[in-house]
Amino acid sequence: MASSNYFTPQRGNGFLDKSHLANSLPTYSSAVSEKMHRHSRSMSWTVPVSVPIPGVRSRRLRLIMPNPSRVRQISISRFGRRRGPILLCVVLIASIVTICSFARRFGAEEKQWTTNFGESSTLVFGRDDLRRIWKWEIDSGHYPSNAKIPEQVGLSTPPLNPALPPRKVPTIPSRFRPPPGPVATTTRGDGPRRVYLDVQSQPPNIAYPPRPVPGSVADLDIIMDHCDFSQGKYVRDCLEVLRIGAGLDNGKRLRRGEMDEWKYIYMEQEKENFTDPFMDPIPIANPIAPPRPLVSGGETDPNAGLRKKVGVDWETQLPLRTPLQHTPYSSLPAPCDPENPRLFHMFWTGPFTDKPYLALLSFLFTQNVGLHLKDGDTLNVCRPEFWMWINPGPAASVPNPSALSDMYEGLKTNPWAAPFLHHRFKDVIKFKLWNTTDQLDGIPELKDEWRELKETLFNSGGHIVSVPAEKSQSKSAEASSTSTIEDSTNSTDADPSTKPLSTGENKSDEDDMLNRTGSKSSSSYDRLSVILSDMARFVLCHRFGGIYLDADTIFLRDWEELWGWKGAFAYRWSRLEKYNTAVLRMNKNSALGSFLFRTALKNGLDFHPMTVSRYTKDAYLEGLLLRLPDAMFDSAWLNTEYYQRERPPQPYFQEFSDFFDTPTQASAAPQALGFEGFFQGAFSYHFHNFWWKPFDPSRNWPDLGPKFSAGERAARAAAEPDIDPEDATDRVADDKRDLDWATVLKRTFESYIRGERPNMYGEWLQW
Repeated sequence: MASSNYFTPQRGNGFLDKSHLANSLPTYSSAVSEKMHRHSRSMSWTVPVSVPIPGVRSRRLRLIMPNPSRVRQISISRFGRRRGPILLCVVLIASIVTICSFARRFGAEEKQWTTNFGESSTLVFGRDDLRRIWKWEIDSGHYPSNAKIPEQVGLSTPPLNPALPPRKVPTIPSRFRPPPGPVATTTRGDGPRRVYLDVQSQPPNIAYPPRPVPGSVADLDIIMDHCDFSQGKYVRDCLEVLRIGAGLDNGKRLRRGEMDEWKYIYMEQEKENFTDPFMDPIPIANPIAPPRPLVSGGETDPNAGLRKKVGVDWETQLPLRTPLQHTPYSSLPAPCDPENPRLFHMFWTGPFTDKPYLALLSFLFTQNVGLHLKDGDTLNVCRPEFWMWINPGPAASVPNPSALSDMYEGLKTNPWAAPFLHHRFKDVIKFKLWNTTDQLDGIPELKDEWRELKETLFNSGGHIVSVPAEKSQSKSAEASSTSTIEDSTNSTDADPSTKPLSTGENKSDEDDMLNRTGSKSSSSYDRLSVILSDMARFVLCHRFGGIYLDADTIFLRDWEELWGWKGAFAYRWSRLEKYNTAVLRMNKNSALGSFLFRTALKNGLDFHPMTVSRYTKDAYLEGLLLRLPDAMFDSAWLNTEYYQRERPPQPYFQEFSDFFDTPTQASAAPQALGFEGFFQGAFSYHFHNFWWKPFDPSRNWPDLGPKFSAGERAARAAAEPDIDPEDATDRVADDKRDLDWATVLKRTFESYIRGERPNMYGEWLQW
């Protein structure tokens, strides 16, 4: 027999509510106590109010507020029924004005309230420029989406979209169709037709998943339909669609039935020259012409409805180059499209460690770089390159003239970096020297004005780290020759990679915020380099094109289909509708990039992802920088913030540290499931910092086999200073019994380089 409590209502925390019977009616005692409680609250001057905290479902904020009933009783008893409520309103209004004045007077500049109690606008471009930006990106094939264009942009007619196939319209006579609206919110497909692929391993070759078809494209509209957190989609379900649609479930498919809705990968086929009788002819006179006049104050205002940034004028017309021509992969004369280079960028400051080491190993393990072919064999695909940008010293310093040669010397002697200088990797991994002055001078939108903001260059979300132009000199002559970012053509400073900036006489000052080169612990976080990297990712993508990745990123699959999508994207900041630019795709010299740099210049060169979210939102350009689901690149994030824990993905991380220290109850999974059981379907994993945590504490050195034994001995000597490397022995008994996820991934990638296993697609490395 079922318990009577089965039908007893529960509180929000899961405990039974005993003030109600099983039929949900309140008991007599509870009704009396509730009445007395309401009476006591009406006699109190204040009442507790519980309000929800945005984004945190499990908690509420408790506030003490004036009791309106009590205040009203007193005002009526003292001032009468007519004057009492009036005086009460006057007091409330005066209180609000006082609070606002106090906030404006004493609040930080970036936190001052605006007149609409929201964030101040960042917009500096008028509607005509916003239309031109949209039109340029669409014409260039950078908007292969059916998502709506905001009405506020004011397009008069649907622009032709070369990245969308023609769409048939219902055969309804034009006289019965509703008249078009005052503005267009859709585009008109005028591009190649799409053929969606059924990607599966074919027997008997089912041991490994198939490589993506060269030139294939991921339909991110379909991925959004299955993965958008705003629509209640689960990361677990999203990953299943991602892996099945890409054939990553090789030989292990359990789903039965029609799965066309899960096909998100397509090939573009050139459209044939024919006239479709079902196509509705739409005049394309001038899609960026303004719609009907917008009137403000009796005069036509082309920018009516837009909120301009306070204190600045509208920017002059944004210079844009001629739009690009969208060309399907099958029509390219060569596998690589020069306008869409396949470049992965990563930014690193300080000594090379196991973190960029593992990022590069995962790149070789997953991407189609042709290492399974012998020298001289032709790879008839566009293989990506990985550009590792090295900032040789503290973020605020300038490299000296010999910095490039010094950088390579340092890489050669660093056991974590030296393996990637091997000639086998020279065509796919390239180390680049970062120079802030040269990079900013290479941005046409910034080069003439960024020096005016030199002393506030390090701006993150409105929090500015001021870097003085001159540093106080140390007593040591060796440490007195570095400077902050200025025109590097006048710099004769010593190498900052070996001689850190000095801001005083105390030795401890060498590791202050301005002098740090990397994060050695959670308490000595290199915040300045993080702020610099916020800007560097936009600089690199705008100058060279490609995809930027944070250094705490691990590749989990081939990105071929993402390269096929020509639009710009980042991904969602967990539960918030903001960007996280740990993954950032932008086209070089694009209209969107020009907009972002000019807007950032007028907003203190702030490239924090939260601020970039405001730039695109205020300008109605969010659709041009697509906010992809975090499930694709950051699958554990929602779980770490208490979301979707009732149906988590595999593995289930409650904290990001679980990657490095897997909980004992789940510690059998890493070895049992291996690489294939780690967020399978996601394109990458972002482990969110932890620079100071080794991936493999038991073997904290590069373990790549005899070809790289010299570096291994050096790193092993540093990790085990009490043991002679010549006498060191490897015993299973000395290893950790339950290997963590971080360790399993590191050892998997290393075994591929050693030649003990193929990569994730079954290809063996050929030396």
